Amino acid sequence: MGDGFADIFVADYEKDLGIVIEIKYAQDGNLEKACDNALEQIFKKRYDDSIDVRKILRYGIGFYRKRCRIKGVSANADIPF
Repeated sequence: MGDGFADIFVADYEKDLGIVIEIKYAQDGNLEKACDNALEQIFKKRYDDSIDVRKILRYGIGFYRKRCRIKGVSANADIPF
């Protein structure tokens, strides 16, 4: 079981697909680092452990003022990213 909850979780059980999104504010404006921190939190806290789907997409979103960056990781090689 995971430790806590992601900011956003979406599941399509018919397609056996889950999406986990964590959002971080980049206080220093470093959007890349904020994305990496968001993805690291998804993995460290195992947010996707309780998801009963086979395919999981994970997104880290970093934002600063009106700019944002999104990084994604797929745990399944059969999902185009």
